[in-house]
Parts: sequence; C-alpha cells; structure tokens
Amino acid sequence: MEKISFVVPVYDEEGNIERLFTEIHKVAVDLPCSWELLFVDDCSRDGSLALIKKLAEAHPQVKYLAFEKNTGQSAALFAGFQAATGDVIITLDADLQNDPADIPRMLAYYGDYDMVNGWRYNRQDTLSKKISSKIGNFVRNKLTWETIHDTGCSLKIMNATMLKRVKIYKGLHRFLPTLMRIEGARVIEVKVNHRARFQGVSKYTNLRRGIEGLYDVITVRWMIKRHLTIKVKERHV
Repeated sequence: MEKISFVVPVYDEEGNIERLFTEIHKVAVDLPCSWELLFVDDCSRDGSLALIKKLAEAHPQVKYLAFEKNTGQSAALFAGFQAATGDVIITLDADLQNDPADIPRMLAYYGDYDMVNGWRYNRQDTLSKKISSKIGNFVRNKLTWETIHDTGCSLKIMNATMLKRVKIYKGLHRFLPTLMRIEGARVIEVKVNHRARFQGVSKYTNLRRGIEGLYDVITVRWMIKRHLTIKVKERHV
C-alpha cells in the first residue's frame, strides 16, 4: 500500500458532506501511506458541489469530478475508479450510513485479500428495504454462484489495478465482488457498522431495485459463463 484513494459518489448530500470529510480525515491521518479523497458529484441539485469545492480549496487531498448531467451511481463510481491515483481504492456512500471508523479493521485483511467487502450485519434501514435486500442477495448469489451476504454495502476496499480492469455498466457496481473475482481477486467479507441516514433521502425504491437487479443478474451470469480462462502451456514469442 503506497496510496489510498477514497472514492465517494455524491448526489444531493449537502447536509452530509462536511461531516463525512471530518470522519474520513480522522481515519486517513493515521494511515501508514498517503491518501486522497475523490468526490464524484453526479449533477447534484443542492449545494453539494459548492461544499466539495470549498473543501478542495482548503485541503490538498480533496479532489473532485463534477458530471454535466445526472448519470447514476455506477457511472460515478466508474469515473472515480479511473481518475483515482492510489494503488488501493476505498468506496463508501456520502449519506453517512457507512462508518469510516471500520476502515482500519478492514485494512488488516488487505494484502492477504485483494478485496474486502463490508457486510452490514445489523442494518439500520426500513423493514421493507431489509426484506428486499435479503431476497435480492439470495437470488443474486444463486444465479451467480456467489457467497457474499451483502453485495450492496458501499464500504469496500479494493486493489486498484484489478478494479480498473473491470468494465462497469449501469447497475453493475452491485456485483463488484463477483466482477473482481473474475479478474482473479481474493475476496473476503467483514462485518461493519451501519448507521441510520443522518440527512437527506434514499435515491432508490424497492421496485426499481428489483426490476433493474433482474436484468443485471442475468448480465453478470452471462459474463461469468463467457469469461475466457487462458492457461499457456508453452511460449515462444
């Protein structure tokens, strides 16, 4: 680990930005390497971008990308991955439901593993969201031969070289453990804290997640079955 890039997609999170920066900074200053915090603003309609620019002026570690139009979380993450300069990438949501204090404990697994995926073991969400998530994870795992309990947890630590090889289409950020395995990553799941939303509202509905998830899981299943595994026996080139 030489440098860690925190990648945070943002859409209308004006009330959470400054507190999130404070929490990440508290963890980052004790890291044994350099770091950057890359916000990707997905054309927020509130004052999120103005706050991000203010932080970038005051702190050299803070970087940002600002989209011309709202493009979605998958696009924000993909753009952030490509722009990140660290050899390790950590993702988390801007809504403060992920707890940056979990990161040092997760980093203890990095090295033995190429991806450390958070598991929101005690979710602070509505009952309907918990039920839909359990159903979604069950179906997703069955159809993609996966074992991860919580692919939807945004708190993830990943090897940047492997991650930049992953081509992410709309919705496929929810399958990052599986897509990283396709690239040869060793993946582990670690229980993390999950907090109730501090401010703002969720950008997704259960119906929308379910419909989009069905298309996505079929796509990923196809990717797994069609993935080329090439083992060269001899070489003279």
